[in-house]
Amino acid sequence: MRERFRSGVLFRPICVLAGGLLLSACTGPLSALQPEGPAARGIGTLWWIMLFAGTAIFLAVAAVLMLAFVRPAWLRRFGETRLILWGGLVVPLVILSGLVTAALALGERVLVVGQGEALRIEAMARQWTWRFRYPGGYETDDLLHLPVGRDVDIVLTSADVIHSFWVPRLGGKLDAIPGHVNVIRLRADRPGTYGGVCAEYCGIGHAPMRFSVEAHEEDAFTQAVGLAAASDTATGGEGAR
Repeated sequence: MRERFRSGVLFRPICVLAGGLLLSACTGPLSALQPEGPAARGIGTLWWIMLFAGTAIFLAVAAVLMLAFVRPAWLRRFGETRLILWGGLVVPLVILSGLVTAALALGERVLVVGQGEALRIEAMARQWTWRFRYPGGYETDDLLHLPVGRDVDIVLTSADVIHSFWVPRLGGKLDAIPGHVNVIRLRADRPGTYGGVCAEYCGIGHAPMRFSVEAHEEDAFTQAVGLAAASDTATGGEGAR
């Protein structure tokens, strides 16, 4: 068995299997690495930048550590002063400056800039469900309807404790706080169903506190909202479920 592993007969399949398992974790309804909106794309791009930069730093440190054990004369030839100056100051300063610049530039996409009109939908969090109220007063529980290709401001608040609104494939996360209003802007590029979660521990029912987001074309969105209103009327104003 050891000889087969050394010869690569088992090593390659194990590497392929491990890589497949790691990559499979990057997909799904809650994957931030499958963005479907401008804010989520900014977050995804920043994630990849951080990953590559962190990998480069790790490899550089590992290389210096290996040289210290294998070829210590090479490091002594470089000189202690220059090693500390470049390895401890110049290189980290350049890398960290680039990361901060990227974070500030891409982070702007997550914020509500206050320019242009956007549809406003109220989101009320409570232990342990989400209620969404649309213009006109109709409501849905644990199901958020969005129009495709249009900015939507989600107005967040909470009825009890702090919750956190997060739709990974459409944008970042933002807290829903009792007695306070936060606004997060989402935009879906194409129709589909996306997963949403509460990203702040809020009690024993936190884990299943999830909701779905359905993005529709404009006509289908209007129809879905109309069906919700009709359902409200038929059920005596209890709201669509």
